[in-house]
Amino acid sequence: MRLEDYDKRQRFDATVVSSNRITPEESDIEVRELLLEVARPNFGYEPGQSIGVLTPGDAAFGTDEHFRLYSVADTSSRAADNPVIAITVRRVSYIDDYSGERYDGIASNYLCDLRDGETLSITGPYGIAFEVPEDRDANLLLIGSGTGIAPFRAYVKHIYQNVGDWRGKVRLFYGAQTGLEHLYMNEHRDDFTLYYDEDTFEAFKALSPRPNWADPIAWDYCLMERSEEIVEMLDDPKTYVFVAGLEPIRDELDKVFAEIVGSAEKWQRRRAEMVAGGRWTELLY
Repeated sequence: MRLEDYDKRQRFDATVVSSNRITPEESDIEVRELLLEVARPNFGYEPGQSIGVLTPGDAAFGTDEHFRLYSVADTSSRAADNPVIAITVRRVSYIDDYSGERYDGIASNYLCDLRDGETLSITGPYGIAFEVPEDRDANLLLIGSGTGIAPFRAYVKHIYQNVGDWRGKVRLFYGAQTGLEHLYMNEHRDDFTLYYDEDTFEAFKALSPRPNWADPIAWDYCLMERSEEIVEMLDDPKTYVFVAGLEPIRDELDKVFAEIVGSAEKWQRRRAEMVAGGRWTELLY
């Protein structure tokens, strides 16, 4: 679904409750967590969904407004009668292929520059939520890359704090180009350490073999090292797989899983069975 196809007619005012940098100050990668209070008491959302953010457009490109999606990055909370949504935003810039000029990302820089008390317009929520299986013995295989960690932060927190008594395995695989892109898994803000005491939870990092280069994330090394357990999980009808990140992650994972199960044909059959059974869900951007 293209961004221009999303329904943006119903809009809501949101006020910045807080904006905190969650990557180290010395890093050249800036990622911020924004808490937004929505001026609509019945605005409901779930982990795995996204909200749309509308920012001023760029007159040079003839646009009055700019629209982008951001995943819900925490479980639901409230301020007085209004819901509060957490999103994570990485400040980005890009180089024009033709002119060679550097341009700031419109939405990311607008959001990163907002301060407490300022307002913006949002839409949504959009997308299929990552549903929690009813069976608390179910296994959860969570795979995310880049800012695809955001929905899993909310999902894992929901599993252990709201659902509780989770007995199945929860395995989180998270890939990035550099360690500092691990957002919530760096020494300054490692939210997942809250769950390391849980017997069922483990998290693994898949770093690029050459940090700061445009190399693919090392999914093969990270997943193949644990291939025996992954095969056991995939063979278990109680296992659910959730994937979040940029679209290329689908092809990357297909290659690795094909090697893990023995062939591309076997993997396509297995994946199709899981999709048909509602046990494979993707949230791709």
